[in-house]
Amino acid sequence: MTSDNLTIVFAREPIPASGPKVFLAGPTPRADDVESWRPSAIRELSAQWAGEQPLTVLTPESRGGRYAQHYDDQVGWETDARAAADAILFWIPRDLRTLPGFTTNVEFGLDVATGRAVLGCPPTCPNPERNRYLIYVAERHGVPVLDTLAETVTAALDIIVAHPPVDTDLHRPSVGSDPRGGSEARSTVLPEATDQVQ
Repeated sequence: MTSDNLTIVFAREPIPASGPKVFLAGPTPRADDVESWRPSAIRELSAQWAGEQPLTVLTPESRGGRYAQHYDDQVGWETDARAAADAILFWIPRDLRTLPGFTTNVEFGLDVATGRAVLGCPPTCPNPERNRYLIYVAERHGVPVLDTLAETVTAALDIIVAHPPVDTDLHRPSVGSDPRGGSEARSTVLPEATDQVQ
């Protein structure tokens, strides 16, 4: 799936070797009647990204709802996708009944010290008290913590702007350029996907 400024790569699809990439980490719906937060994140990324190259969005959700046949295929892809991402956007609208995010907790622990993670925890989610420890850990590691999806997207893009990927066939943005359309790069504080297996 591609738009003018985004390329969407779904679970277990090839991960591009070059260009800016963001991984959408967080709880994945396990039932058809639970709405995913990722389409809203993709719309927000599209609205904010104005880079010279399309932004690749890596989502652990499956294209067309086709789940992995083997657990290791899904987990392996997610691990590789998070490692390839220039920014890892964690959005955790915690709901222990429908979006528990237990795998997300582990992934955040693995990625918190990479300098590529941002954490979004909406205070109005059904179980915000279950995000307190992640917020504490994020703050200890200098990871930006945000309340809204739009702010979380901005923080993830700030990481990409501050540390653009180096591609041998493409030039780096000039100093002070901002792919979101501003004249100056914004400052930033730097220091789930197994749900798709049934």
